[in-house]
Amino acid sequence: MQTLSFRQRIGLELQRSLRHTEAQLHPLRTLFWECTLRCNMACRHCGSDCKVQPAVKDMPAEDFLRVIDSITPHVDPHKVFVIFTGGEALLRPDLEEVGLELYRREYPWGVVTNGFLLDERRLESLMAGGMHSITVSLDGFEADHNWMRCHPLSFQKATHAIRLLAQQKELLWDVVTCVNPRNYPRLSEFRDYLVSLGVPAWRLFSIFPMGRAAGNPELQFTDEQFRGLLDFIRDCRKGNTNALTHSRTNAFINVSYACEGFLGPYEQQVRDHFFHCRSGIDVASLRCDGAISGCTSVRSRMDQGNIYRGDDFWDVWQNRFHSMRDRSWTRKDQCASCKVWRYCEGSGLHLYDDDGRLLTCHYRRLMAGK
Repeated sequence: MQTLSFRQRIGLELQRSLRHTEAQLHPLRTLFWECTLRCNMACRHCGSDCKVQPAVKDMPAEDFLRVIDSITPHVDPHKVFVIFTGGEALLRPDLEEVGLELYRREYPWGVVTNGFLLDERRLESLMAGGMHSITVSLDGFEADHNWMRCHPLSFQKATHAIRLLAQQKELLWDVVTCVNPRNYPRLSEFRDYLVSLGVPAWRLFSIFPMGRAAGNPELQFTDEQFRGLLDFIRDCRKGNTNALTHSRTNAFINVSYACEGFLGPYEQQVRDHFFHCRSGIDVASLRCDGAISGCTSVRSRMDQGNIYRGDDFWDVWQNRFHSMRDRSWTRKDQCASCKVWRYCEGSGLHLYDDDGRLLTCHYRRLMAGK
């Protein structure tokens, strides 16, 4: 495999300069609300290990809206995107009420869902509440998806939700897929299926060893499969072999890899941007238990405060998050002598364990044996 090209290095140097400027300014652009840890699935790969009856109760809507009101004097609401996540966000019956309150305050908002509860009535209700975007998870064809989600009706419900979304012209939406050795062999076929459903954008994730996935080798790629996944996405984006369009419908689908991990020679070939872990830079989250953190995928040991312990969200955002904005602490162990650390800065923070050790390095996997 080739190393970084001259053009990539120039782009990465510019990105590095921009990243450091953004870290200093840290404009809040995305706010995740972990509104519940309840879930109607028992997914094999769940990083949060969500349950039907979790130990942490849902955060009351009024507590979340108090946080929103506390940050509103400091931000332009139109430039802060609020995302409801979980657990399964649609288990909350008051989601539309909270969404409408955000709409009245002029914040755009969206939902991440497994699609099980997204029927005609719920979609209409969410849109009436001002929902701007929605993401639905679909992890392959029926047998593969139901196996991953551990529910016999999950594929049926998710595809029904996707068909409903395809009828909406004003809504931004996409499908995400957690790719694993089981669904990997049929990616091309599954892409064409998504196009036939009218899916406009498809994001693919690899599964990292967290939560339930940590002890499940069935979910982990070999290095060769990981490279194969990125080759597939790169070819889709190039338009090779009709990869971007369905031969019968000539419909377009935007295929990309998730935001996680520095990908070396694949940078800007499998997604629209260079790698940049935005946790604590312009991405924050408010967890069910009141914790203030960066991306919801980052482990709780990196929480920066808690609204239930008297911390003010905006004060925490402005004056903490040092470990996320200055990544020099990651230059240790396998990263200590890495030649591309200046571009990667220790990869995504969600890939670190509770002791601050990097669990997996995408770049090393890609360059293994090269």
